[in-house]
Amino acid sequence: MKAWVLLLIAGFLETIWAVGLKYTDGFTRFWPSVMTVVALIASMVLLAAAVRELPIGTAYPVWVGIGAAGTALFGIVYLGEPASALRLLFLLLLIVAIVGLKWTAA
Repeated sequence: MKAWVLLLIAGFLETIWAVGLKYTDGFTRFWPSVMTVVALIASMVLLAAAVRELPIGTAYPVWVGIGAAGTALFGIVYLGEPASALRLLFLLLLIVAIVGLKWTAA
């Protein structure tokens, strides 16, 4: 269970560093760049810790999925990106896939 918690936190940190890329302005803005790099390193370290116990074929897709879904949702909620019915459907399918990988993990 601890590995799953680490993986969940790592996925949220992936969302933070992915969103942070938008605010670094090509890594020309100091504090957004620092925050992005720190979140990236922390995310990777937690992913590495999680895969000590979890299969990489489960952990990595879950990590990427959390980051992708979180980043897309951030864009919709805070950046005014489109929230069409189809886009929301595909985000829901991504979340279902993440949950499915968790449920079927060894």
